[in-house]
Amino acid sequence: MTKSPSRQIQFLAIFLILAGIAAVLWAVAHYAGASMPPVVLLVCRWAALLAFCAYAWARRSLTAWIFAGMLIGAEVGYDLKFLSDASRLKVAANLQVLSTIFLRLIKTIVAPLIFGTLVVGIAGHSNLKQVGRMGIKALVYFEVITTLALVIGLAAINISKAGVGLKQQDATVKLPSAQPEKATDIILKVFPENIAKSVADGQVLQVVVFSVIFAIALALISEEKRRPMLAFCESLSEVMFKFTNIVMYFAPIGVAGAMAYTVGTMGVEVLKNLFMLLATLYVALLVFLVFVLLPVALLARLPVKRFVKAVAEPVSIAFSTASSEAALPRAMEQMEAFGVPRQIVAFVLPTGYSFNLDGSTLYLSLAAIFVAQAGGLHLTLAQQLVIVITLMLTSKGVAGVPRAMLVILLGTVDSFNLPMWPVAMIFGIDQLMDMARTATNVLGNCLATAVIARWEGELGKEAVSPTVLDAVAH
Repeated sequence: MTKSPSRQIQFLAIFLILAGIAAVLWAVAHYAGASMPPVVLLVCRWAALLAFCAYAWARRSLTAWIFAGMLIGAEVGYDLKFLSDASRLKVAANLQVLSTIFLRLIKTIVAPLIFGTLVVGIAGHSNLKQVGRMGIKALVYFEVITTLALVIGLAAINISKAGVGLKQQDATVKLPSAQPEKATDIILKVFPENIAKSVADGQVLQVVVFSVIFAIALALISEEKRRPMLAFCESLSEVMFKFTNIVMYFAPIGVAGAMAYTVGTMGVEVLKNLFMLLATLYVALLVFLVFVLLPVALLARLPVKRFVKAVAEPVSIAFSTASSEAALPRAMEQMEAFGVPRQIVAFVLPTGYSFNLDGSTLYLSLAAIFVAQAGGLHLTLAQQLVIVITLMLTSKGVAGVPRAMLVILLGTVDSFNLPMWPVAMIFGIDQLMDMARTATNVLGNCLATAVIARWEGELGKEAVSPTVLDAVAH
């Protein structure tokens, strides 16, 4: 079936018209108090969704199908409100199984893909100086960008003052357990003690460290003994790219399950109470994208339109699943197809997942000061900086899974003797916040790989693997 632009436009126009009609009917019923049978709105919304699915089918794009999965999941989760609370939560939990299956399949890809690509990239080229040079450049870039994110988050919450005047509410939410970390604990998280345990725990940075050391050791042995292992690792990386392509066919279903669970389990009341905090985060992230990431892309002379097209799929996966790890394999494929050499992708992207958490750093600075504001504590600028710098340090090496940043926030709040009840309130909307900050993390790390490649003078100079081109094309 060939793509038909005219048919795509027709289906997209039908979707927009039906979605507009549904929005107008809802506004009339909600604000004007007009009597509107719920079934009318339900039919309008589902008709619009069917039109979008037809558009996605005509376009034959996985990104379009992922967006279709997000919309369908959100609608299914919203429609669960017609059930009793117990039934709604049970159905939502059952739907979450779909996203859990997708995330589990993705986790099986990450470690072997990083290992194979890094070993081939380092030992295959035997350019150990480039590894050190890339590492220094990447760390400098990461620290500059995350510092800017920290400043924007700090400024945003001080301008909006979203926590000021917030009244304490009874919290029945069970928060994750968290212990304050010492500097030695943070350093030790970088180095693996058991590579199998690192893989099982999703410690991407530890897998990177093991792979780099393994590749350096491989580069130092004789050509005769190095060649078989290089051939194995090259085959392994190619197979894992194919594996990724197969798993991605399940992505729209997993995304639909994740969105249905999110929307189905969240109540509207908590959004009313914490709307200012949520709006502050989204506006701050938008400011960060426009005034930090976009200028960086322009300074690096990247083709912005083609870059946006390349990152649309991994960013949408990260947003809907709230997991950076879920987007990593596809992000690696897309950035290689964009023109970043495989060894740079394999080194910079996973390392950035631990050191370049732009969205998470911004969120942590914003959330920590929100907690202090809600608790009625007036912190000086110096005190605020101490808290957010501590948060930035303790966030290094965190696994790219949902709720990881909330655990870091809890540990820091406890160590600075801040009240715990505002964190319980944040927990209510943390999924919506997690989605935005995770998408920003993935976008920022994809940009970092392209910038480092440009910095190294290697962007677009290496032939892209046919396996990767085939995976991206599908």
